[in-house]
Amino acid sequence: MKVRLLPSPQSLLLHLAVIAALLAANWLLPEYHRGVVSRVLVLAVFAMGYNLTFGYGGLLSLGHAMFFAAGLYGAGLTIYHLDWSVWPAFGAGIGAGLLLGLVVGALALRTSGVAFMIVTLMFSQVFYLTTLYFTTYTRGEEGLILQQEVRSLELAGATFDLSDPSTRYLAALALFALVLLFTLFVIRSGYGRALIAIRENDERMRMLGFNVFANRLVALTLSGMICAAAGAAYAVLFGYVGSTLASTQYSILPLLWVLLGGAATTLGPLLGTLVMFYVIDIASSHTTAHLLVVGLVLIFLVLFFRRGILGTIRARWLPWLP
Repeated sequence: MKVRLLPSPQSLLLHLAVIAALLAANWLLPEYHRGVVSRVLVLAVFAMGYNLTFGYGGLLSLGHAMFFAAGLYGAGLTIYHLDWSVWPAFGAGIGAGLLLGLVVGALALRTSGVAFMIVTLMFSQVFYLTTLYFTTYTRGEEGLILQQEVRSLELAGATFDLSDPSTRYLAALALFALVLLFTLFVIRSGYGRALIAIRENDERMRMLGFNVFANRLVALTLSGMICAAAGAAYAVLFGYVGSTLASTQYSILPLLWVLLGGAATTLGPLLGTLVMFYVIDIASSHTTAHLLVVGLVLIFLVLFFRRGILGTIRARWLPWLP
């Protein structure tokens, strides 16, 4: 049987159509919703990084907040204390995520199952407490505020103000589109098929001669880089760098977004993040007990969409969805 290693034309068209619709939304959405979707796009990149490890790799991590925070602090501290411009600061954030992914992966992947979950949680807690310990530089949960004048991007001889709502939206969309297409091609590559096969049966893959540890380490490192890119983008686009974004809550949230949208689906992280944001936003505008409403919505979705929204749609109607 011939195995297709490139995205099918219909799945590629679907992803390009989603990107085109999000681009058009920049001029169609009211100011408030454009700001919300900008934030959702950045956090959806965070969720896509998590999905690579959890959805496609089968590794349940509770420590991905440290990768997001590595990018956040890698970019934020270099801008705030060293006066770096946006591009090198963004690169420093991604580099921090790559390094952390390699180190944490090399140690944590010696465990599996519940032990892996606990080890990643402990690493994340160490990172969080470190940001609190060095309050002189990080200002702890109060955080650092990056002023408008240091958040300008030089590109092709032009200067873009990243605090401008339209520029911020387009920058967030550019990052989202790049990571979405990268993820799509990775999971359709030979490496991506091997990673999914390892998720399904790692013992069989070892018997076939695959290096399971190395494949998982690559997945965790790529995931760390993507999450760090989201963190670095959050710092330069929204101008805030604080310990709250490194807390355990930010390790749980991407898991919820991915489960809600559909684990191991490329567009599931975006859908899950978008739905969760608007459910909280709408519920909180009507009642102070908005978490009760959010809980009821989540129970409904778990009962009727057990594989997440897009995962269920793929299982029932559209098997070609990647």
